[in-house]
Amino acid sequence: MHDCLNKNLFLVKEHVAAFKAANNYDIYDPETGNVIMLCREPSLGPITRMLRFTDYKRHTPFDVRITTTDGRQLVRVTRGVSFLRSHVSVLDENNGRIGGFRQKLMSIGGAFEVLDNDDRVVCSLEGKWTGWDFRFKAGDRELAHVSKKWAGMGKEFFTSADNYMLQITQDVPPDSNLRRLILAAVMCIDMVLKE
Repeated sequence: MHDCLNKNLFLVKEHVAAFKAANNYDIYDPETGNVIMLCREPSLGPITRMLRFTDYKRHTPFDVRITTTDGRQLVRVTRGVSFLRSHVSVLDENNGRIGGFRQKLMSIGGAFEVLDNDDRVVCSLEGKWTGWDFRFKAGDRELAHVSKKWAGMGKEFFTSADNYMLQITQDVPPDSNLRRLILAAVMCIDMVLKE
């Protein structure tokens, strides 16, 4: 696993655009201010691109790739067309499945079950309905926390740009696939729950 995935603090910044179909983010190391990973949706089809500007946006498929700054794939997040609840797959650098997410129905703030490669629940992602605050929990133990970092009211109002702070606790060991699943889930929060 690449060293940049073993950090415990990440700033995820969405690219600013007034009219955009693809989801593109830069992932920073907040301590140095350097971009350490890129998150792109490179292969958006023409029908999906059109539907992204409609009310059906939350139901469109996606294929998001998180790479190093020199283009090496670290994590890939995919989903087909979604109707009632999302089922998302997370793949490693060789496109081997390492786990996924299953959206919970009837959750007030939004929630996912985070699954390992055998579809066993390893933790859950739970949000608050009052704001942009999500926690990864295994039982009562918190593994990571995602919150929205506001970039100013004007910027948020006139674009769809979002910035997120992801903090992973020391309880998640280095080189664990759970780190990849947590990072991938941040992209799913935005595309599945908050669009």
